Amino acid sequence: MARSFRQQADEEILDRAAGLFARHGFAHTSLKDLADAVGLSKAGLLHHYPSKEALFEAATAMGRAQCQQVLDQVMRTPAGQARDRRAVQLMTDFALDRPGLVALASRAINTLGTDVDASADDGLDGVDRLVFAVFDVDPDSGDTERLVRVVGTLSALAVLSLAANRAGDRTGWRPHIITTCLDALGHRGPDASASRSAQVEA
Repeated sequence: MARSFRQQADEEILDRAAGLFARHGFAHTSLKDLADAVGLSKAGLLHHYPSKEALFEAATAMGRAQCQQVLDQVMRTPAGQARDRRAVQLMTDFALDRPGLVALASRAINTLGTDVDASADDGLDGVDRLVFAVFDVDPDSGDTERLVRVVGTLSALAVLSLAANRAGDRTGWRPHIITTCLDALGHRGPDASASRSAQVEA
């Protein structure tokens, strides 16, 4: 149990730090700001992570690992509506639990499908590749509609999950976020409604 508590505490630290990096950028975020945000002294924070760089890398590594975990789970399902739904559900749960990482990942979302490599500067290189694989979209295929739908889904997910956290009503917002994201992907009708009903009951 002690290890589980420590892991949870570390994830909280990384999420809060990621939120600060997202708001101010790496260069403009000080160790004191980070320590204050996570509720530790500067020395206490450095005990967990030896430098600001180490903290940033740990936070972004956690984000990449979560993307890989989602990919591993959804790849068991053939590409299509069922896989999209499962991916949206998993990503929504992560986004609601880790708003700081979602805020940081939003920088990568803003460059999806472009030649801009801003994600590398944010330590999020590879996230776009993983996200495209989750939704089985090839940005070079010429399928502009699918690309736009996926980027729109991710943008909506980021904005809505952050708003849900600010509102303090993650449970109430969750089914509506999922339905909105599925709508953005073009999955309307009975399946989307069934998904919403199932989430409300859960």
